[in-house]
Amino acid sequence: MNKPSPIEQPEPAQTKGTVPPPLAMLAELTHRCPLSCPYCSNPLALSGKEGELTTGEWIDVFRQAADIGVLQLHISGGEPASRRDLVELVEGAVQAGLYTNLVTSGIGLTPRRMDELEKVGLEHIQLSLQGTNAELADRIGGYKGGYDRKMQVAAEIAKRGIPLTLNAVMHRHNMDDLERTIEMALELGARRLEVACVQFHGWALKNRAALMPTRQQTDKVKQQVAEAQARLRGVLAFDFVPPDYYADFPKACMGGWGSTGLNITPDGTVLPCHVAQSIPHLEFDNIRQTPLRDIWYDSTAFNAYRGTGWMPEPCTSCERKEIDFGGCRCQALLLAGDANAVDPVCSLSPDHGRIIDILAAEMAGQAPDFTYRKL
Repeated sequence: MNKPSPIEQPEPAQTKGTVPPPLAMLAELTHRCPLSCPYCSNPLALSGKEGELTTGEWIDVFRQAADIGVLQLHISGGEPASRRDLVELVEGAVQAGLYTNLVTSGIGLTPRRMDELEKVGLEHIQLSLQGTNAELADRIGGYKGGYDRKMQVAAEIAKRGIPLTLNAVMHRHNMDDLERTIEMALELGARRLEVACVQFHGWALKNRAALMPTRQQTDKVKQQVAEAQARLRGVLAFDFVPPDYYADFPKACMGGWGSTGLNITPDGTVLPCHVAQSIPHLEFDNIRQTPLRDIWYDSTAFNAYRGTGWMPEPCTSCERKEIDFGGCRCQALLLAGDANAVDPVCSLSPDHGRIIDILAAEMAGQAPDFTYRKL
């Protein structure tokens, strides 16, 4: 699954106590997907069709989201077009007053279906790009003909004038193609390009040795993005997600735990971030049993790492504590064995040496073949 790009919207005014309402919600309609990308951040144990929220349940979720202040809705998966009721769901989201962005591989979006989505008011499409040519893209996506189909869908999007973000997950095998990726974004009429260096969760973690970029690739990409941002200002916006393992400081995951957004899984579990279920000591509520408002404001899981009060040292006395909010809790669990620890990506973390060891190990030999995700 590709994480959604931010779509700029005004901040809502309502609050409950000191907790602001969420700005954005990611609705993972399904884990079904025709692609089997080795960088997918979905869990290894994927949800089946039989457990997915129904059409009516999702539409009710959208209404609840709008009622508590959500402005942006990112409809994703898996591949959301795998749901036969996609048009009906988009219509329900639009009627709820949500700015609706479809995050898709493009597979399953026929011209007729695109007409229907446009008619009900879909406002934005985020199209994934696995590679800049058919050979590379189809190998990464594990789907023969996927690239050609994607280009056809991109042409249909441009013909309709629907705003487009091109989402390129970058890793060892396609980082050297960034300049061509930028050219393609311009050719396809994209307004925004997300250069998202792979984050190692789910299937991406399983493929870490195959996907980990080199230091040289990372430094070059940072320079290329900076130059392109300056050159194309006002023409193409960039969202850049640099590689965690080569950073001095961590990113603020989700802008801070339970601060700006939430995720809902295909079966209705409500999460502070996409992979939060990897933290075993937290229990997450389900929208089928608990109203969204109560989950956002009052649930134990959403309040577990909100703000800065939970932080250990050196975070507590760090001037960056309200910038990165301690980094990623799931990454801390994965790399330090403790979700309450400092994110080991941080150069100040006592566990930072584990990052150095991982990089040394992953760069020691030739990258192995991909392990592909399956439903």
